[in-house]
Amino acid sequence: MKTLSIAILFASAHMALIAGTANRATAADAVQIDADDIGGVVAGPKGPEAGVWVIAETRDLPTKYSKIVVTDDQGRYVLPDLPAANYEIWVRGYGLVDSPRAKSPPGKIVDLTAITAPDARAAAQYYPADYWYAMLQVPAESEFPGTGPQGNGISPAIKSQSQWIDRMKTSGCQPCHQLGDKATRELEPQLGTFSSSVEAWNRRLKSGQAGAYMSMIIASFGKDRALGMYADWTDRIAKGEIPSAVPPRPQGVERNIVITNWDFGEPDKYIHDSISTDKRHPTVNANGPIYGSSEVSSDRVEILDPVHNTASSLIVPVRDADTPFASTQTSPEPSPYFGASPIWTGKSNVHNIMLDETGRVWLTSTIRPSPNPAFCKQGSDLPSAKLFPLEKSDRQLSMYDPKTGKFTLIDLCFGTHHLQFAENGTLWFSTPGGDVAGWFDVKQFDKTHDAEKAQGWTALVLDTDGNGKRDENYVQPDGKVDPTKDKRIRAGFYSVIENPVDHSIWGSYVGFPGGLVRLDLGSNPPLTTIAEYYEPPFGNPKAPIQGYTPRGIDVDRNGVIWTNLSGSSHLASFDRRKCKGPLNGPAATGQQCPEGWTLYPLPGPQFRDVKESGSAGSTYYVWVDQFDTFGLGANVPIAMGNGSDALYALLPNTGKFVTLRVPYPMSFFVKAIDGRIDDPNAGWKGKGLWTSSGTRAPWHIEAGLGEKPKVTKFQLRPNPLAH
Repeated sequence: MKTLSIAILFASAHMALIAGTANRATAADAVQIDADDIGGVVAGPKGPEAGVWVIAETRDLPTKYSKIVVTDDQGRYVLPDLPAANYEIWVRGYGLVDSPRAKSPPGKIVDLTAITAPDARAAAQYYPADYWYAMLQVPAESEFPGTGPQGNGISPAIKSQSQWIDRMKTSGCQPCHQLGDKATRELEPQLGTFSSSVEAWNRRLKSGQAGAYMSMIIASFGKDRALGMYADWTDRIAKGEIPSAVPPRPQGVERNIVITNWDFGEPDKYIHDSISTDKRHPTVNANGPIYGSSEVSSDRVEILDPVHNTASSLIVPVRDADTPFASTQTSPEPSPYFGASPIWTGKSNVHNIMLDETGRVWLTSTIRPSPNPAFCKQGSDLPSAKLFPLEKSDRQLSMYDPKTGKFTLIDLCFGTHHLQFAENGTLWFSTPGGDVAGWFDVKQFDKTHDAEKAQGWTALVLDTDGNGKRDENYVQPDGKVDPTKDKRIRAGFYSVIENPVDHSIWGSYVGFPGGLVRLDLGSNPPLTTIAEYYEPPFGNPKAPIQGYTPRGIDVDRNGVIWTNLSGSSHLASFDRRKCKGPLNGPAATGQQCPEGWTLYPLPGPQFRDVKESGSAGSTYYVWVDQFDTFGLGANVPIAMGNGSDALYALLPNTGKFVTLRVPYPMSFFVKAIDGRIDDPNAGWKGKGLWTSSGTRAPWHIEAGLGEKPKVTKFQLRPNPLAH
């Protein structure tokens, strides 16, 4: 598409008219663009503005489209590879307010004038949500454990300040949307009139189909104490208080990032996550569609064609007509946005999607009501059912073949949540809150189409007697460790991954402090499968940094496990090879290997007066770029900064983070990433990271009601002017 190269030299009189500074003309000398680029210089009252974003957006394409780049140290920018359309272009940056929007097609030089914020409050409106959320006044360490409603109002079940903070993040308040964005740090006028902000918050948390869940979470803190904390926060903001910390502008390689956004889906529905390729083979589905899961909000898989900039959808079927709605169809109180009518009407409840090596789409989805068929239960001949029969499964499996346009619905005995392919093509599943880890032999199913024979599952049994094998008579989860027996644990995986080095299976357990589970399958799973359990270093004096609540999990090609500690806001690695003590036996029940952990505090401010390591940010999941699909190198782990409009890529050799910030629209909230190589010979243009905005409340996105979910692509060019 590159057909025209233009080098622009501006006369000083013209530059004075545009920017009022001769420095701008000098910088523009080196700005080169092609026919499908827009470039120029950004300057403010003091000259060129470095490290600010330039945003181009159009509605001329089949779906809304925007591209974002960062200026270099001379204020120069190039927006590369824009589809033919008319664009609005403007500047956004910390310390600024948005500039007036210029209009231009590609192939033009467009210089822009940055507008300095008139005051600190105006500047803070562009800060990420976690900078506002950090203003919350968390109860002091001395107030724990809680003494209940007749004491300090904190639930006696919350034993420490860390556990309270954990509940403020993805173990309670933030698995679904940001807290601290404009939609949440201010009380909606349409809620009504109340005698106090405490009363307003109580009403707010009863709104819509999630109202019962939100009310349950706030009650788990100690309702009145938690409502008071949030009410105090919004009251102080309403009176003019702003964050004390100021986010840094992009620096270094962060200025080389190119971000592209597309709309897909519907404004009253949401996308949980999306997929672009096979994790094991990132050239699969090159230049192909991006698939997004709608979870409880609808029965659709949303699809983006990034080549033609079109959005479409598929309906995911259920097998049984009496399959229930995935979400309650009633609300404790009407939504301030949608009233009393339900907006989430899905039954198939597609949570997670993966592609296989042929481009088939595998989905954890509900196909029937939860009671299991006979082959799952006591009396079945299925080997897994003989060892651990299962009575119900709330979500099963489906597969869509783009070549035939048909779905295959697959009945499973165990519940499904996230899914991952092992190197041999077997699918592994997580089951949060469950008792087992399950698998599905895809190759066997392709040959026989017998779903019953292709599946299996195992209970999580620790080798606490240390004899190196799984024994039949083990201690149950609520029993004490017996050094003469094995012990079963209830640590249903939230996420799951295979270690490519030794082919063990790893899962994360979201609890407090939570942990990682390793499965050694043995020669005849599940009969020979034993588990190991590793808690993060919390309350352990041997550990230099304390952390808690692993949520996502991934692995690098060296076999090192990576997890995001969502409660304490760390990215953490666990290297089992570093463990010094026995990994089995009666003492190997969680804290037997603190030396295996390395914790990296995520960027951003900490809550007011909180002294522990970490930050106020929320992190939902983690992904490892095993094959350098982005450009920072192979085996780079990336944490999702759900409270910070960002991804955080850790450079393992330096221990430093590269922040991939999405400044527009604010409320970027990610639940999954993957990386795809579309053309291995095209350099930075032939590869990139793909994700989607996973907030359950698209109406919280910057422009408000009417905004749709987004697909976002990240690319890393060699310099800020590459095109």
